[in-house]
Amino acid sequence: MTTTSRVSTGLPRLDAMLDGGLLPGTLTVVYGATGIGKTHLGLAFAHHGRHADGAPGLLVDMNARGDSQQHAPYAERLYRWRLKRWGHTVMPMAPPYPPPGELEAHYLATFPWVGRRSDYEVVAPGGREFDWAWKAAYARALYTIRPFFYFHFAHGARRVVIDGVEPCQSDDAIQTYLVDELYRKVIHRDAETLGMEICLPVWEHREFIDAHRYDHATITTLLLLTTEETRLEDLVARKVAAGDLGAVANTVLLMGREKVGTRVGRFACVAKHRGSAMTDEIVEYRISERGIVFP
Repeated sequence: MTTTSRVSTGLPRLDAMLDGGLLPGTLTVVYGATGIGKTHLGLAFAHHGRHADGAPGLLVDMNARGDSQQHAPYAERLYRWRLKRWGHTVMPMAPPYPPPGELEAHYLATFPWVGRRSDYEVVAPGGREFDWAWKAAYARALYTIRPFFYFHFAHGARRVVIDGVEPCQSDDAIQTYLVDELYRKVIHRDAETLGMEICLPVWEHREFIDAHRYDHATITTLLLLTTEETRLEDLVARKVAAGDLGAVANTVLLMGREKVGTRVGRFACVAKHRGSAMTDEIVEYRISERGIVFP
């Protein structure tokens, strides 16, 4: 039995497959086709933060076409959790603190970019680079993105779920680039540094920054990636492509369908779990009115 600190997924059967749960501060990538239950898994993980961390997890929707994953309806039905969209923006030298009630907003949908990264690039003397219009739009988006994470982390949130990533060639996918930037430069950025970038002038907000430091190494992230493959067998055999975030993830979960007699069942397995024991079993689950249910 493990003695290492764990982060529960909120699903005891899945925790058992992971030898107690996820490792704190790591990235877990979940692969599966649309409709397989990834969003249900993400909501279970995020909502469990209320019990485990004292604050729910944060939901980041990378989809540019509205809440197509149905986060809000699912959260309301499964957990009576009314997802509110974050809208607080902090421009340079503006008052940084969220207005009353804004810390109840755990849903971020500020990424309108999908498709190929090359579509947002231009030819430059040194090769290719993002065009100025995209750079400006992304810089504006960061004025909303960074405060969302910083103030929630400062008030106890320790879980992040990233959803809405569409199938695309990994090494030329704009969403893959954005997730990597978000993970390295915001989610896992030192708390003091991030606070000083948002709360300007620093001397005026130094007391708040010092009083709300958090350990970014304790933030655990679940990344839900939609695949073209629907069968679990095909996901198991799937080759790691260039730029695939699963290659650098600590843990990889696979969710796929297989035919069982006259029906099609849903199955999950753990493909990778660095620094921990794990089971090699394939476990069937179903989607019910209570969300994901393991036998």
